[in-house]
Amino acid sequence: MDYTFTIIVPVFNEEANLIRLEKELIMYLNNTLVKTKVLFVNDCSTDNSQSMIESICHTNVAFDYLLFSENKGLSAALKAGFDHIDTPLIGYIDADLQTSPDDFNLLLEHIEDYDLVTGVRVDRQDSLIKKLSSKIANRIRRVFTNDGMQDTGCPLKVIRTDYAKRIPMFKGLHRFLPAMILLQKGTVKQVPVNHFPRLAGTSKFGLSKRLLSPLTDCFAYLWMKRKTIDYTIKKKSF
Repeated sequence: MDYTFTIIVPVFNEEANLIRLEKELIMYLNNTLVKTKVLFVNDCSTDNSQSMIESICHTNVAFDYLLFSENKGLSAALKAGFDHIDTPLIGYIDADLQTSPDDFNLLLEHIEDYDLVTGVRVDRQDSLIKKLSSKIANRIRRVFTNDGMQDTGCPLKVIRTDYAKRIPMFKGLHRFLPAMILLQKGTVKQVPVNHFPRLAGTSKFGLSKRLLSPLTDCFAYLWMKRKTIDYTIKKKSF
């Protein structure tokens, strides 16, 4: 089948959410604006996630998976997805369903005019500490990147695949996807999306990962920005 859009779903120990996730993704695939498939990237889960993913993929022709041999983190899962996708558009959503697949249609409405469209979570359904740490981390990141993004941690994005494949991914770079598109002279748009409380499973990010990791990653981003090679061909003979 000729698909236009692939949704990457990184998974690490999300067995409590996978049944509901399958149902919501199937409902979305029946109502998507473009022909869509799903790619699970299992980051070496230690629970029953992999057997559930294989069952889902066996039942649904539009679902596939990658399984890591060892735990590598969210950025590596996204990188693997980018490397293995052959559709012109890539999407990203977390397995915890705190954002809805239905809202991909809100982003897809704008992708013809932009190279990345990212969600901005409105009415955040998180604890006060989580919202506060996220707000501080976003402010720190904006100082370093000057990318103007309100909510870079929102796990709902649509990216043109040719741009995504050119991103030089490193650990922690999932926080800088809009900034890395801007480094390529690409265009970015922010769109409000719904947010929901986590109903099952546990968050994989503690306070230190929300504050300390983004700070150290900012220095890695600045190094990457200084080292980025940018050139324009004025004339060629072929």
